[in-house]
Amino acid sequence: MPRTISEKLAILADAAKYDASCASSGTTRRDARNGGIGSAGGSGICHAYTPDGRCISLLKILMTNFCIYDCAYCINRVSSGVERARFSPEEVVTLTLEFYRRNYIEGLFLSSGIIRSPDDTMADMVRIARLLREEHGFKGYIHLKTIPEASQELIDEAGRHADRLSVNIELPRDESTRLFAPQKKPETIRAAMAAVRLKRQASRERSHTGKPAPRFAPAGQSTQMIVGADAANDRDILTTASRLYTGYRLKRVYYSAFSPIPDASAVLPLIKPPLAREHRLYQADWLLRFYGFDVEEITSARPSGDLDLEIDPKLAWAIANRAQFPVDVNRAGRGMLLRVPGFGTRTVDRILSARRSGALRYADLLRIGARMNTAKPFVTMPDWSPGALTDTDNLRARYTAAPEQLSLF
Repeated sequence: MPRTISEKLAILADAAKYDASCASSGTTRRDARNGGIGSAGGSGICHAYTPDGRCISLLKILMTNFCIYDCAYCINRVSSGVERARFSPEEVVTLTLEFYRRNYIEGLFLSSGIIRSPDDTMADMVRIARLLREEHGFKGYIHLKTIPEASQELIDEAGRHADRLSVNIELPRDESTRLFAPQKKPETIRAAMAAVRLKRQASRERSHTGKPAPRFAPAGQSTQMIVGADAANDRDILTTASRLYTGYRLKRVYYSAFSPIPDASAVLPLIKPPLAREHRLYQADWLLRFYGFDVEEITSARPSGDLDLEIDPKLAWAIANRAQFPVDVNRAGRGMLLRVPGFGTRTVDRILSARRSGALRYADLLRIGARMNTAKPFVTMPDWSPGALTDTDNLRARYTAAPEQLSLF
């Protein structure tokens, strides 16, 4: 018996939750499908954030969870016994338009398993974007997951219709990708990323007539790495991310903690990594992109190359490099102020602006928004000196939760 659109939506929205490119993917805490008002996770709707901080709602679905590939870590691999469903391009267009008209969403996030061939699948996804843009005049946001093995012509057309393209790097090490996803080649994935970067550069240049080139993925490209499926440590993961940012000008690298799946391969771990690891990787990623840190600095605090799960990576670096502290808030340059725990980029900009009018004091930093409970051991001002606090033996313990006695009953 053929499935209804709502039944397909339930299957394919659930299958899309493993894509980490939206902030509230897979949430169940605020889901009103079983009663109540409002929902953060029903009907395939996820929430993402724009560069200016706005939260937007996206219809996040797979076109199909059928797949001819057999990636060991993927719930939708060909050898999996998962329940299958498939949308036609027209059904995805109808869903997107109807959800948009009802003000449920502001855009579409579309991915897919590989059916028949990469070109056939990519052609259907491009057709969806083209129908939305050209036949229905859809002006909302569109994010397409591109398939590296698809032809360049299809990826080029996808970039003309979509706001953002993404190609999943899958795993941080090439040997892991070859082991767990034998049909995928790391070289092909990187080549697809490079092609998108070149097309985006070309789209920002003017022709000899002075006319701008057609827009191409104006919101850039992103990727996703699975964390904890292989033996890669956090240094390996961040090194790969750093290369992707510098080499391919990616907007975001998303980190997705590996989740054990039914009928998993024997080569995969039996337990998932702690979610705190994923959180620390995002914090470290922020330090790479906006705070002037490099991978070696972030991961040098621990010989294993993994991040400290109990304290954030900037604080871990500061504790390991106490010789550089305390910092004089009224004299230090922007680069050093950014390395003070408790100071964010906006806080540092406010400090630099405010100190032009006179020396800053402790109360001024509180008004500016600095988290002084964290920053106190690392800064000095006319009315504040940390004294021996910076070098105290239990400095790290001040920032970690006190141990609790577990109940025996």
